[in-house]
Amino acid sequence: MTHPSPEPSLSPPGWAHCGHGTTPEDPVGCRGIHVPGHTTCLAHLADADRDAYLAGLTPGTDIDHRGTHFTGPLLDALLAALRDPATGHPRLGGAWFGSANFQSGARFGSATFQGDAGFGSATFQGDAGFGSAIFQGDARFGSANFQGVAWFEAATFQGDAGFKAATFQGDAYFESATFQGVAGFKLATFQGVAEFRSATFQGDAGFKAATFHRDAFFELAVFAGAVSLGPLVCARLVKLSEAVFSGPATLSLAARRLECQRTRWSSTAELRLRYATVDFAHAVFEYPLTIAAEADPFELPDRRLVAEQAIADAPDATVRISSLRGVDAAHLVLADVNLSGCLFTGTVHLDQLRLEGTCSFDKVPPRTHWRRWRPVRFTQRRTLAEEHHWRASQLTAVPGWNVGVLHAEHVRPAQLAPVYRALRKAFEDSKNEPGAADFYYGEMEMRRHDHTATRAERGLLHGYWMLAGYGLRASRALGWLAAAMLITIVLLMGFGLPKDSPKQEATGTVPPGGGKVTFEIDKADPQNPTRDRFTGERFEKALNVTLNSVVFRSSGQDLTRLSHGSCPVKVKSDSLFGSEDPGGVGILAGGAELLVVRP
Repeated sequence: MTHPSPEPSLSPPGWAHCGHGTTPEDPVGCRGIHVPGHTTCLAHLADADRDAYLAGLTPGTDIDHRGTHFTGPLLDALLAALRDPATGHPRLGGAWFGSANFQSGARFGSATFQGDAGFGSATFQGDAGFGSAIFQGDARFGSANFQGVAWFEAATFQGDAGFKAATFQGDAYFESATFQGVAGFKLATFQGVAEFRSATFQGDAGFKAATFHRDAFFELAVFAGAVSLGPLVCARLVKLSEAVFSGPATLSLAARRLECQRTRWSSTAELRLRYATVDFAHAVFEYPLTIAAEADPFELPDRRLVAEQAIADAPDATVRISSLRGVDAAHLVLADVNLSGCLFTGTVHLDQLRLEGTCSFDKVPPRTHWRRWRPVRFTQRRTLAEEHHWRASQLTAVPGWNVGVLHAEHVRPAQLAPVYRALRKAFEDSKNEPGAADFYYGEMEMRRHDHTATRAERGLLHGYWMLAGYGLRASRALGWLAAAMLITIVLLMGFGLPKDSPKQEATGTVPPGGGKVTFEIDKADPQNPTRDRFTGERFEKALNVTLNSVVFRSSGQDLTRLSHGSCPVKVKSDSLFGSEDPGGVGILAGGAELLVVRP
């Protein structure tokens, strides 16, 4: 496939240039730098002069061919003149190819650049091969345009590697490359797949404002020092599985997916994310690690906003965690992330997980469904994705439960109950007792559905669920209380309330000459009415008795009974009658009649 040549700039370059092929549209002409001792570039040098120039080159010679147009044969001839007989590979000193145009591919495989290598603003219309190349000085590819595939596998950059604002229109392969200095990819654009598998970054890895239109693979990569990766944008997958971060790491990513399976973090780390669905299964970290959602687009110090057009079709910037299986959560902090699809089974020290901000979970099906002849409605609560998967797999499942994702292991209630218990404790330890209630409910639900438990335990839990919703469903408890009160009212009207309020009678003997009198108070047994039991008056009285008993825990109402007793009361005679003759009838407090019999 051929690629059009870039539009020429109307400004002359900053070096003595060839000027061949000037036109009214391009008054500058060829931008190639003069070959030493000549007034034209290498591409337009006469054949005899070119052969003489190439014959004078030796391995390790410095060369400068900025702005020169290279065909495949011309570049091959140049590198052949620099080939080291001992290794069979080209060996260059300082090499400057800034603004050069490689029309049919550039093959620098296994070449050694002993000095600085400058390819800034160069255009590679075909494939660019730098596999196993060694850059002993700095390698500058700033603003280079790779229109074909860029091969840098196993390349070694002993100095700084600068790819600032470089454009990779095809795939870019840096697999097993070693960056001993700074790896600078600031503002770089990768329109194809970017492969950094098994690459080693001994210095800083700078991908600030880099844009990946397809996948970016960093699996098995080694980041030896402190890392500040991003902010960068990836339209699809950023894969960091089995990568090693030896120093403190800060990752700022706006990506559709982030895969960190078995990634090792040997120091503190912070992941600031947008849009991403994160798979953190079996990741290893011994220091605090934070995964947080970034609310606003990433902003750079120079006020340049990172372009997110590559993932502009995403519904929102929500960060979702898909798996934490096999993770030791003792040092894990999650902030403002969506956990509705997260798989928690197998997470170690889940009770020590810290949830900050707004971390959302999945919900139960929201509507009422019919199962055969009876309605099924679930009280809204937070649930785990694994409970959804388990319930959806049941034959009697109602619509609304999410089926398990592909390759996700289905777990059973016996495995889910400890997960709910650990999350409940995590909420309680963070002083969020109301938030822990849903996880307590989920724990009890899993215990109730656990067929490995005894039938007696399951029956007890089933009754607890029906009567009070495990003590968490106030409406259910209030319903049973209202039913009990109604039954009590009916029983009081029918059997409990006497037809008349029995009156108390007291009898006693007054000693001669006055003094203390001992009375015995007796009251007749309350009697049930023989008719008109269910009247408005009796209903009102029964209602008052029931409300007083429930609300104030005391009614003071005489009820019918099978037996009765008497109680002695001691009073002073002069206080009762106020006269010398103690005979007669007195009134006790509360309206009870007191009959006094003289001796």
